[in-house]
Amino acid sequence: MKRIILVVFLVVIAGVAGVVRSHSRGGSTWPLVINGHKQSAGDVRDEIRKSYELAPGTRVEVSGINGWVKIETSDSKTADIYIERSGASQEVLNRRKITIDNAPSGLIIRGEKTDGSFLSRMFGSSPTEHVTLKLPRQISLLTRGVNGSINVGEIDGAVEVHGINGKVDIAQASGSAEFNGINGNISVGLKQLDRGVDVHGINGNIELRFGEGVNADLDAHGMNGKVTSDLPNVVVDKSHHGSYSAQIGKGGTSISASGINGNIRLTRMMGASTETDESKSGS
Repeated sequence: MKRIILVVFLVVIAGVAGVVRSHSRGGSTWPLVINGHKQSAGDVRDEIRKSYELAPGTRVEVSGINGWVKIETSDSKTADIYIERSGASQEVLNRRKITIDNAPSGLIIRGEKTDGSFLSRMFGSSPTEHVTLKLPRQISLLTRGVNGSINVGEIDGAVEVHGINGKVDIAQASGSAEFNGINGNISVGLKQLDRGVDVHGINGNIELRFGEGVNADLDAHGMNGKVTSDLPNVVVDKSHHGSYSAQIGKGGTSISASGINGNIRLTRMMGASTETDESKSGS
């Protein structure tokens, strides 16, 4: 008797799960392209638009996003936020929410799951979230827990990037940069360094682009790859398997890399002079 009850229970669970999956697909299968990404004809969408004034040096945090994040920067003082959410149904959209908090400590944009039912959490699909921000250049930026690519313009401040499932491209960071737990390639421009760069736990290739006059010491270990340089007068030393070091410019500020499953390339930022100090003194 117990076996019969157990079999009936499993059949009911399987049937309900199938209904949930079927409902989560919803609508037509004909693809549409909206703002450069595909959606099904039956997708439900909503949008969030907000604007805030930000003081120079404000910390901006973007976290828990199920989709890509694009950040444009300029010399303005205004933060313009546009977020598009899409899912197979309103029920799917309701499984997640995005909160925006413009507090004295900084601007926080956070995505998170709502409570929902047990079956919804186990078998239901999640909505896709695409975040487009237009921010002042004079900020510091923290992004974490993003299931998609990160594309950021020039920032005159520190950058922290953690737990990203996608490519990371930072046009420019100043002061310091930190990357941890990235499943994708990284490209970052380093205009100047005061507090160093930390790169750890990366499954992808890394491109470090240096501004003119940046002085740093690279120490990389635990690498399943190699370090190469396009910079003038920079020699990469390999002490033993998986460990490399290099002096950029006069050396000084620390660039630490470990747990890298990929290559590291040292090169110049676009527009930065490749002329050496020796050639300048001889001109």
